[in-house]
Amino acid sequence: MNLDIPYHLENYIGGNLVAPLSGKFMDNINPATGEVVGKIPESGAKDIEVAVLAAQKAFAAWSTTAVEQRFKILNRIAELIDENLDVLALAETNDNGKPLWLAKQVDIPRASANFRFFATGIMHFATESHNMEDKAVNYTLRQPIGIVGCISPWNLPLYLFTWKIAPALAAGNCVIAKPSEVTPVTAYLLSKICKEAGLPDGVLNIIHGTGPEAGESIVTHPAIKAISFTGSTRAGERIASLAAPKFKKLSLELGGKNPTIIFADCNWEKVFFETIRSSFGNQGQICLCGSRILIEESVYEKFKDVFVGLIKNLKVGDPLEEETKQGAIVSKMQFDKVLNCIETAKQEGGKILCGGTAIKPEGRCANGYFIQPTIIEGLGPECKTNQEEIFGPVVTLQSFKTEEEALQLANATSYGLAATIWTQDITRANKMAAKVESGIVWINCWLLRDLRTPFGGVKNSGVGREGGWEALRFFTEAKNVCIQL
Repeated sequence: MNLDIPYHLENYIGGNLVAPLSGKFMDNINPATGEVVGKIPESGAKDIEVAVLAAQKAFAAWSTTAVEQRFKILNRIAELIDENLDVLALAETNDNGKPLWLAKQVDIPRASANFRFFATGIMHFATESHNMEDKAVNYTLRQPIGIVGCISPWNLPLYLFTWKIAPALAAGNCVIAKPSEVTPVTAYLLSKICKEAGLPDGVLNIIHGTGPEAGESIVTHPAIKAISFTGSTRAGERIASLAAPKFKKLSLELGGKNPTIIFADCNWEKVFFETIRSSFGNQGQICLCGSRILIEESVYEKFKDVFVGLIKNLKVGDPLEEETKQGAIVSKMQFDKVLNCIETAKQEGGKILCGGTAIKPEGRCANGYFIQPTIIEGLGPECKTNQEEIFGPVVTLQSFKTEEEALQLANATSYGLAATIWTQDITRANKMAAKVESGIVWINCWLLRDLRTPFGGVKNSGVGREGGWEALRFFTEAKNVCIQL
């Protein structure tokens, strides 16, 4: 199939690739080079309206399509993603700045896994019945909502785009989806894949544009009955304020300020390998990254010395080179934000142990957005650096003496998405896991994901859960039927 990328991307509405009705386009910039590499539709309310009409036309047939047929189509999408791994991975790297090997190993395989998982899952999705002895039988119908909106972020573009779209489609809904305008290309390519796989026209509509224009038009459209959003807590607050008065279903997966808790009895070899990943994977631009590393006081200096030494040797540079471990920050705006956060840490009294500055690689990436992986110590839990999400290659180190102090530090933020605990004491691990305020807890590992498990956070990290049956429940409405005997 033809997965060429045109200079001007187009929206995917009613099975057709079409230009935005405004005729306006935005620059698409490769963050590794700083160069404009294409144009992105600047869509608005009129484009959303056309997409909704296409979805309404398609809904009756798609919602009553047999689950086995839905499985075949969604599974074929997964197969086509796998078959086009190299093209999709390169597009993701050029859009996002992440190392190409990472896109090949993680982002694109996970995108196909999302479609495959929910294609299979809908075949096994079951409902309950309740017997009222000799009086009546109740059973539950799970029916598609109708038209739903899926809005995804720039850090894991196709990975998180498909994480929302796949369960929505599997459940029988029609979807209006908006990828981030910062990383639009793989979403554009997905539209071609869906067409090739035989997804009926209008079932999935992909609209490119900004959050304030295209995004808010999706959130406020009266025919769109549910919104699934992943992004910043600030944007989530805005979406909730718009959607709640209209009584839409909401799933909000928002920010994190995640603790990595390291006890003296940890597996030292494993803890360094995984903490490098959890701190600086994807340039620290993963909502699950452990940006606050809490270390038991007796081993604080030992951990710090080894960890800083390892991070100083991480290669930062051209994401197309195999030996690169950290690529470019996704955009100039995010690049400037991260550098400002580092300056704030210095003003708060933080000591920069390594990194802390931008770098300019030689060659084609000389004008790209690169920041050295940065480790900071000497800051307390109340400071801005340890309270606000930076979303970049920046971590802080703090020490603790007791389990109770570790928990106080871990829970000392308004976020509660993920936590990682390193200890060989299973009793301690279970006790800490129960008390840490977090929707996800990893013990002696990080980012080990079973797609059947619920995914989401507490406090300011979001509302609702994704994954497994939770996602299929979100994208359906429960109807109780009572039959008197």
